[in-house]
Amino acid sequence: MLTSKERAELRGKASKLDSIIQIGKDGINDALVFTTNQAINNRELIKVKVLENANEETKTMANTLAEKSCSEVVQVIGNKFVLYKENKDKKKK
Repeated sequence: MLTSKERAELRGKASKLDSIIQIGKDGINDALVFTTNQAINNRELIKVKVLENANEETKTMANTLAEKSCSEVVQVIGNKFVLYKENKDKKKK
């Protein structure tokens, strides 16, 4: 669980990021979860964009994808959200 201070720091870092994952009309499927896991393991912090043709609310999708990728929702703004998952292997190097 992130503290408010950690969350604020991550929001600052995320503001400079581009969305690397997009969720469209297919919603959250196995392929999207796999791609998200790869991205979050490599980067720790990712931004996701929910397209207009998606069939669910952005906040709902953020929570669902965070749960499926074992990550945490840092923030949800408009049609974008930020996920974070600490990569313990990366810290060891």
